[in-house]
Amino acid sequence: MRERLHYGPSIDGAVNAPQEVVDALLARGMTACEVPPSGTFWNDYEAATELGRLAAANGITLSLHAPIAGFMGHAERGKKLNMAFGMLDHSAGIAKAAGAEVVVFHPGFLLNRSREEAIDAVVEQLGELRARLEKKDRLVPFGVEVMGRVRDLGSIDDVCAIASRVDFVQPVLDFAHMHATSDGAFLEVDAFAGALAKADAVMTPEQPFHIHFSDIQYANRNETKHLPYGEGTLRAEPLREALERFDRPATVISESPDAASTDAIKVILGA
Repeated sequence: MRERLHYGPSIDGAVNAPQEVVDALLARGMTACEVPPSGTFWNDYEAATELGRLAAANGITLSLHAPIAGFMGHAERGKKLNMAFGMLDHSAGIAKAAGAEVVVFHPGFLLNRSREEAIDAVVEQLGELRARLEKKDRLVPFGVEVMGRVRDLGSIDDVCAIASRVDFVQPVLDFAHMHATSDGAFLEVDAFAGALAKADAVMTPEQPFHIHFSDIQYANRNETKHLPYGEGTLRAEPLREALERFDRPATVISESPDAASTDAIKVILGA
């Protein structure tokens, strides 16, 4: 049976030595990590398989963040859309080799369209991606991330709308982004629980919540940068209490800019 909470860092640099990654996580008591689209891991299926083997043997949950340009919902067909398909296709192959829990990707942009039109485009292109991945036997779970831009695509309602229409996609809740776009409203347990409830409503029973968390600096309801824990106003205690209201397990990924912050959040969450 899966543990109730997995927690660990988002790795900034290239992943070139799977054993070193796992050893470093174990030394810090971490049971999750999100890996970037770079390094040997990203370019070598054997390295991805090895990282997955080591992680599974040590109870570590892996997730993969797709390249930023690998988003769906392009307004025009052409080179950029084809490149995005290729990036997400490769991400799925690496994720399958590593046994990753989910591939995180961004929802794209409004691009002078209505929100409904942009979401329709994301859903349509994800349908094309699904057909492509099924042909290669690499259809894996994807997670569409809540973004930190208040006037563009990527609110929690946007990503839940996408997930409700695409069966291999779930929401990825980035509480730093939501804190920024709400002008700092995520201070109490109910705010966190409300966001979790929206995601819970469009997820299948077996899916764990996938969550990004860090302190955040913002201006005009847009994120500006991730902060060391305690320098802003986002706190982990309400997240811990909100998660306790749900039977669903969770993977929480720290996007803090320093190890000390990631370690401090771990203690608060009880991970």
